[in-house]
Amino acid sequence: MESRGPSIGKVEKNNKIIVVLGPTSSGKSSVAIKLAQKFNGEIISADSRQIYREMDIGTGKITKEEQALTKHYMLDIISPKNNFNAARFKEKADKIIFDILKRGKLPIVCGGTGFWIKALVDDIIYPEVKPDFELREELEKKSADELFAILKKSDLARAKNIDAKNPVRLIRAIEICQTLGRVPAINNQLPNSKYNFLQIGLKLPKNKLHNNIKLRLKQRFAEGMILEVEKLHKIKKLSWAKIESFGLGYLWIAKYLQKKLPQKELFDKVYLAEKKYAKRQMTWFQKDKRIIWLERYNNINAEVKEFLKL
Repeated sequence: MESRGPSIGKVEKNNKIIVVLGPTSSGKSSVAIKLAQKFNGEIISADSRQIYREMDIGTGKITKEEQALTKHYMLDIISPKNNFNAARFKEKADKIIFDILKRGKLPIVCGGTGFWIKALVDDIIYPEVKPDFELREELEKKSADELFAILKKSDLARAKNIDAKNPVRLIRAIEICQTLGRVPAINNQLPNSKYNFLQIGLKLPKNKLHNNIKLRLKQRFAEGMILEVEKLHKIKKLSWAKIESFGLGYLWIAKYLQKKLPQKELFDKVYLAEKKYAKRQMTWFQKDKRIIWLERYNNINAEVKEFLKL
C-alpha cells in the first residue's frame, strides 16, 4: 500500500529538487531517467559504490547507453584505491545542483545511500577529519563485527545508530574517534533551507523486491562479476582486504577467489547479503517521514508534476 508524508510548502520556482530513493533493485535508475527525460532533468547519483571506476557490474551501475539518455553526475569519479565519504559527496553535489538549477534544469538525486541523501536534504556538515591511511589499512583487515566492537568501546552513542554491517562507515567512525575522541553529534538536523526537496521512495512488496534482487544478481554473475573482482585484485592491485571492505558481492567473491568459500555457496551468500542490505536501507529510509512511498510510475509522475506545478 502506498503512503505519503506531509505536504511540502511553496518556495521559489527554481530551487526544487527531486530525490528518487529506495532499496537495491527497486528500479530507481529507470524511474529517474524517465523523470529526467520528461521534466528536463539531470541526474546526480547518490550511491556510495558507483562513484568508483572499474566497479560496474558488482555495483549494478547503469550502462553507458542508459547514461547517454540524460546527463549523469557522480559516477566513475574516483579510483577504488581512494576513499570517499558523505562530506565530500555533499560538497560536490551542492556545486552540481547549483549549476543544474542555474541552467534552468531539474536536479534529480537518485540512489540508495541514505546517509549521503540525508546530508543533502538536511544540509548536514560532517566533522572535518583527514583520512588516516595507515589506520585504515589496519582496520580493513578486520570483519564488520570486529570493527563494531572497536567502535562500541570508543563511542557507544555512535555505535547505537550506525549501520553495524557497513565496514566503510565503521572505519570512518573509528577514524574520527581516534582524532576527536568521539564522533560529534550532528546539530543541524533542519531541512536544507536553500532548496525544496520532494523525496520519492520506491517501495515494492517484499517478494517482488527479493525476486528483483535474485534476477538482477543472476544477470550480474552472467555479465562477469567474478572476473571484475579478479581484475580489481590482479590488475588494479587492490588488496583483498580493500575489496572486502566494499561489502556485498565484493566481500563474498573476494573470499571465493581466496578459496575461503566454495563455489556452490557463493551465489546464495551474495543473494542473502543483498537482501539484508535492502532491509537495512529500508530501516534507514523509514525514519524519514517526509518520504512519499510509491510503486507505480504513473503515481510518481503525477506527484512530481504536482510538486513542480506543471
